[in-house]
Amino acid sequence: MDKTTSILKLKEIQASTNACVTIIENDEKTHEGLLSNIPVALKDNVITKGILTTGGSKLLSNYIPPYSATIVHKIKQAGGVIVAKTSLDELGMGGTGTASFNGIVRNPHDLTRQAGGSSSGSAVVVAAKAVDYAIGSDTGDSVRKPASFVGVVGTKPTYGRISRYGIIPYASSLDHVGYFTSNVTQAALMCDVLSGVDPLDQTTLPVCPTNTLETLNDNVSGKVFGIFEDVVNAVNDEETLKNFEAVCNALVKKGAILKSISMDEDLLRACLPTYYIIANCEATANHSNLTGVNFGLTQDGEDVEDIMTKTRTVGFGPLIRKRFVIGSYGLKDENQEKLFRQAQKVRRVVVDEFTKMLNECDGLIAPATSSCAPLLEGANTNVLSNTHLIAENYMVISNFSGTPSITIPSLPVKGLPNGINITCKVEDEATMFKLALAVESCVKELL
Repeated sequence: MDKTTSILKLKEIQASTNACVTIIENDEKTHEGLLSNIPVALKDNVITKGILTTGGSKLLSNYIPPYSATIVHKIKQAGGVIVAKTSLDELGMGGTGTASFNGIVRNPHDLTRQAGGSSSGSAVVVAAKAVDYAIGSDTGDSVRKPASFVGVVGTKPTYGRISRYGIIPYASSLDHVGYFTSNVTQAALMCDVLSGVDPLDQTTLPVCPTNTLETLNDNVSGKVFGIFEDVVNAVNDEETLKNFEAVCNALVKKGAILKSISMDEDLLRACLPTYYIIANCEATANHSNLTGVNFGLTQDGEDVEDIMTKTRTVGFGPLIRKRFVIGSYGLKDENQEKLFRQAQKVRRVVVDEFTKMLNECDGLIAPATSSCAPLLEGANTNVLSNTHLIAENYMVISNFSGTPSITIPSLPVKGLPNGINITCKVEDEATMFKLALAVESCVKELL
């Protein structure tokens, strides 16, 4: 797809989906490479020099950065052309695509349904075939869940595989750069483009960039797929389960081995509250600089404290204010040990158990979401059910552990997209893409 076609398509879908904050028409290719002349969209928490970067927040709705994120330079060096900054839940906090200052993002397959979040706009522009590549970020499942809801490939590589320099943070110990593509082969290519050590990000892995595309194939003969049994048991949608079983049976015909693997249910049910405590505490600390004093949509006040109070009150939406209250409470001296530190200890136990599970297989596989995308209005969720706590939120474990994880489109549910998730060992993207390509092949054969 060329730049002109991409921009026309972005404009065409904007009125119905609200997928973009900014459509960029003046960017041009500067180098030759794997992405030569290929349009790429960026989640609007990716800093871009001279281009509005809002983070989905009213407080940053006038922010023009003086520099660009490392991944922007990598995309440009590979020949890519930036065509859009996409909508997101405010500061990456949210899983619905409904919490941005610029409005709701709608699922292109059914405008009455969610696109997922927080990387909602990036998922939508790929699903609507306006671009083949779009950058997102994934702190809980913010790439992999939207990918399931809109029917694209959503990839979260190993923690530290891709530089986060120039990405507006959410929770530093959980944040990953991720991305959306139309297929698994493109996902492997983008991993090769973006990965590598960055002296500006001390969390990047001290390894060479990946070269997964060169060795990619779908031969899974003898490969062990670990069926994440607890997740499967928590799904109550019969069509989702039937589709998952059909794909698993097709994998067996390709020579794969299926093995049922489980985790203690109490640990799984603890993952979401553990995530909320850690993420909100880290977010509160990370965003303490959003005061309006140095940049942002500054409000007038009698003194610095009054300016900060008014700016944050006007600039942040209700969901963010709620999360900052939770985070501030967890970081109070008298609460840190019994809340924040305790959550970190629970995370450690979960990661240790998850590592044992991964050591029993080449990759864990499960439905990415329990069903198709929820309705924007009228959705009824039992927040204490296993379907919600486990089937809809287990992918946060890969953010706890830093393991590479990918969602691939599965067979449709109720005529709408649904996905399958695969997670592999740390730094083993090569196996992850191989297993994902086999799943993609099986789904195509079953359609």
